[in-house]
This record gives sequence, structure tokens and C-alpha cells, in this order.
Amino acid sequence: QLHLVESGGGSVQVGGSLRLSCAASGFTFSRYCMGWFRQAPGKEREGVASIGRDGSTNYADSVKGRVTISKDNAKNTLYLQMINLKHEDTAMYYCAAVWCLYGDTSLDANWFGYWGQGTQVTVSL
Repeated sequence: QLHLVESGGGSVQVGGSLRLSCAASGFTFSRYCMGWFRQAPGKEREGVASIGRDGSTNYADSVKGRVTISKDNAKNTLYLQMINLKHEDTAMYYCAAVWCLYGDTSLDANWFGYWGQGTQVTVSL
């Protein structure tokens, strides 16, 4: 059974940094596209970053230059390094997975079939 478990969230001040991790199990990690999404209270879930089987990446315009998505296939782990955090980055962050073809990536939440439980990121002024 496929499992995704996020960790690394927390409370930081504006300008701070965090690294989120997503431990994956129950599937062949290297054959899946992975993504990070976030949802703030009262708002829709939005794509933050995604990474394909070939390592190609997509970023939301709101986080470009401040966020880096990466993965370690040997450790079955997905990462999201965030720097220069802004108050508007406050949200629950979710890891997602979908089996995909080589070269595919997407920030469309509807494309992803598997989700973790989320980790909270709070950025205070």
C-alpha cells in the first residue's frame, strides 16, 4: 500500500527557511512523478512544485527562486527546500504522487492520485 508521510514543517519568522521531507513507501518511487501542494485556510489547494521521473521540475510563480524540489530515489524521499519565507507561504503542505511517463510533470492537483496527510508551515511576521 502506498504511503506518503510529510515532515519538517514548523513555525518560522518571515525570511526564515525550512526543509520539508516526504517519506514514500509501498511503490517504486523512481517511477512516479512527485509534487508538493499547499492549502491555506479558506483557499483552494495549489501546486507549489513538482518533479518528474527524469528530474525535470515545475514551480509555481509565487515560489520561483525561493523553493527547490528534489528527490533521493535511493532513500525514497522527496524534499522541498524553502528559503526567504513569506507570511503568505503559511499553509498545510502536502506531498503527492502519481505514476507517470518519463518526462511528465504537472502542478495540477487533479493529476495526482496519492496524497500524504500534510505538514503545517506557519510564517509569522
